[in-house]
Amino acid sequence: MTDIRRIGVAARYSDLVILGDRAYFSGYVPETTLDGSIADQTRDVLGQIEQSLSEIGSDKSRLLHATIWLSDIAFYDGMNAVWDAWVLPGQAPARVCVESRLADPRYKLEIQVIAAL
Repeated sequence: MTDIRRIGVAARYSDLVILGDRAYFSGYVPETTLDGSIADQTRDVLGQIEQSLSEIGSDKSRLLHATIWLSDIAFYDGMNAVWDAWVLPGQAPARVCVESRLADPRYKLEIQVIAAL
């Protein structure tokens, strides 16, 4: 049986769960760009994801799946402009992108990823 490792455990969730050679991250929201544009917030979130991947010995080339929630689907093109520049050519993960009300009205997006180690 493979051990499950949980990191950043809170009452309701863990920031990260590692099982075997896969890492399941909780959602990332903007930290430093709450009043910024969708491009600013997307860069903020993708930077956090890249840092977290690095901390576990992975990187964006190892992304398997991403779920993106936008507070307004009108942000789709602006988010994609940043996303497309960030994702490595030929190594984009499977992806879902939907519109949803987010926990803080200042959030324009939230991104959750699964990655291989």
